[in-house]
Parts: sequence; C-alpha cells; structure tokens
Amino acid sequence: MKTPRLLSITLALTLMASFAAAEAPTGSTEIFNGTDLQGWTARPHFSPVKLAEMPEDERNAQVEKWMDEANQHWTVENGELVNDGKGPYLTTAKDYGDYELVLEYKTVAKADSGIYLKATPQVQIWDSTDEGKFNLGADKGSGGLWNNSAGAPGKDPIVLADKPFGEWNKFRILQVGARTSVWLNDKMVVDHAIMENYWDRAAPLFASGPIELQTHGGEIRWRNIAIRELTPEQANEVLSSHNNSGFNSLFNGNDLSGWQGANENYEVVEGAIQCKEGKGGTLLTDGEYKDFVARVEFMLPPGGNNGLAIRAPLNGDPAYVAMCELQVLDSEHPKYAKLDARQYHGSAYGMAAAHRGFLRETGQWNFQEVTVRGSTIKVELNGNVILDTDLSKITEYMADKKHPGKDNAQGHFGFAGHGDAVRFRNVSIKPL
Repeated sequence: MKTPRLLSITLALTLMASFAAAEAPTGSTEIFNGTDLQGWTARPHFSPVKLAEMPEDERNAQVEKWMDEANQHWTVENGELVNDGKGPYLTTAKDYGDYELVLEYKTVAKADSGIYLKATPQVQIWDSTDEGKFNLGADKGSGGLWNNSAGAPGKDPIVLADKPFGEWNKFRILQVGARTSVWLNDKMVVDHAIMENYWDRAAPLFASGPIELQTHGGEIRWRNIAIRELTPEQANEVLSSHNNSGFNSLFNGNDLSGWQGANENYEVVEGAIQCKEGKGGTLLTDGEYKDFVARVEFMLPPGGNNGLAIRAPLNGDPAYVAMCELQVLDSEHPKYAKLDARQYHGSAYGMAAAHRGFLRETGQWNFQEVTVRGSTIKVELNGNVILDTDLSKITEYMADKKHPGKDNAQGHFGFAGHGDAVRFRNVSIKPL
C-alpha cells in the first residue's frame, strides 16, 4: 500500500504529465459531441442565485426560453461550435466542482468573449490588438480572471500568449475550489489564483456550477471541449503541491513523536492521527509558533467533531484559552442543525463564523490551510477561503463567554478532540 506522501508524488506526476500533453487529458470526457447541442442549455449573464430562487416551473420556462433564443445564434459547422456574437451563452447542463477543462477557440477582430466557471465570470478572451479596449486590459492578452478585483492575483494574465487571428487558441484550465490556474497556448497565464465570486464578493466562489461559453460582439468558434473531473485525492494534491516550500512536517506517519498532551487518547491508524472513539482532549505540538501557515488533511466520520488548537497553552480548553479553536465538524449532520453560526466547520469557535457548504462528503479527505498573522486568521478549505477575520476586532461572543486567549502572541498547534474518530494526516507548518 502506498504511503500518503508516495501517493501524492504519483498523483503530482500524473497531473504534470496531463498538462504537458497536447490532447485532452486521460480520463476526460468530451462535452461537445461535434454534431449538435446535446448536453448543453443556455443562460445569459444572469445570477445563478436568482435562478435557483425561482419557483421550479418558472425557472424551467425561463431556461427553455433562453435555449430557444440560443438556437438562433449557435450552430455546428464541421465539428465546430459557432456563435454569431449574439444571444444567450451556451451552458453545460451539468454542474462541475473540481476539474481540468481543455478547449480550443478562434475569434475575430474587435470581439471579446470569455468562459464562465461555476456560472461565474470569467476567463477572459480579448482581441489583444484592439487599442480601444487597452484601458480594460486587452493589451495584456487573454486568459486572466478579468472580473477579479483590481490588483487581485489572476486578474491580469502573467504573459501575453494569444495567437494571431485566424489561428486556434488552446486553453487548459485547472480549478480546485476557487483556486484557478490557466494555460493559454501552453503558457501559464494564471497561477493558482482565487477566483472571486462576482455575484457576492463577500462569499467564496460556488462549490460547483456549469461552464458557460460567453458571446460578446463577434463570431467565435469552439472545438475539442473536454473535461476531467478530479477525485478528492487529485484535488488535494493540486492544493498541497502548490507553493509548498518552507513547510515542516509535524507528523511522521508512524507514531506521536513530537506531540504532547492527551497522547493516550489518540492513535495512529493507516498513517493518520486519529482521536480514539469516546475519548478526547488536546494533542499539541512540542514546539510553539507565532505567525505561521499550517496545512492538514482531515477525514470526518458522520457527525464527527474535533478542532484545530491555534496558539494554545499546554493547559485549559483551547476554545477559550488558545487564540482560538477552529472547528472541525461535520456541519451538515442533522444533529448540528441548530448550532450557533460560530460553531460550524472552520469557525473560530464562539467568535467568528465561517462560510458553509465546502466540506467533502464524510469519509473523504479534506485539505485545509490556516494562515495566522498577528491577530488575523484565514482558513482555506478545499481551495475556498471560508474564514478571513481579525480576532482583535471581535466584541460579541457566543453566550457572552469571553475568550481570554484570543490575543495570544504565540502557542502550540494541535487537535482538540471531542470523542469522535476524526483523522488527520500530512500535517505541516511553515513559520512566517
């Protein structure tokens, strides 16, 4: 049986090999059959939230109307998907979560277009020679996440990689959570940037959604559209392998060397630290940390409950005496339906609520990165930032119970068990 690290190396090599290939990656599915619009529906620039809120009959009627209009502007010619620059956007009938998308496009002068990911604008397609749009960024070329905030990573492409008009351009897009990488004509133009939620910038990008081919002012042709959906293991490898220099492993995969506290209540199972069923207590690192980035994979059993102790002292309840306890919780289990919002997964317990809806199914491994700088803490779950807060500004506490440890400048990192067999593996930390 492969160890978690050997498995990670194998997956990384597989992913890199797929990036180097000119054809669709192994395991991908063609989502345009080259003959008709089977598997596609239509939608203009329209909020997926508002669409979902419509009564079902009204929503179905609206989508049917959009599709009728799309059929007037979208055709198939010689295995190519052709749009005349007008009408609703062609939209996959299926939603996608973590995936690798490849496609080719060819457009005309003065046109611009794009690709909506998870129903959200967009990977930009420009006429990079159109001086009239240089003020919008056309001179920088295609492939950027154009609707990200000004100055945000990914908004502008790293290099100009567009081919001359009349030639086919090739996109490869890798998206895990909101983390988005884009290659245009085999050149990386976006490197693992967070794609913002255009529809609600205070919330993460949707966990899943359709892919939409935008129409915008001129003919555009598409072909060789294929997608490879990523398994949780593959998605976690994308996240863990990016910018991983400077991280020190905190767990050797065999025993609890380097850990202290309630060691008798934890065990090593299949290369992971597991809280013993019916046991609990806090397991802490021998070392203390000030500012740091921690990475960990965890697996929840149904109804599982644990926590990450942040800047914790050796004694006391980390929910109160540590800087915080970050909840590790099967948030959608029925028994937790009536919790305070500050008790769900990723929340700074009792102080700051995290966004919900980004956990994998119980029994699957999740990837989480925690960044602690001064009084601020950021939690990224499976590629989605679910908490980004400054604990020094918290003035209201759950049940009016204060947290005297929230101003701790340093402390131990660890796990706060609550009687459930939650597992942790690939635990590492990078001091800042």
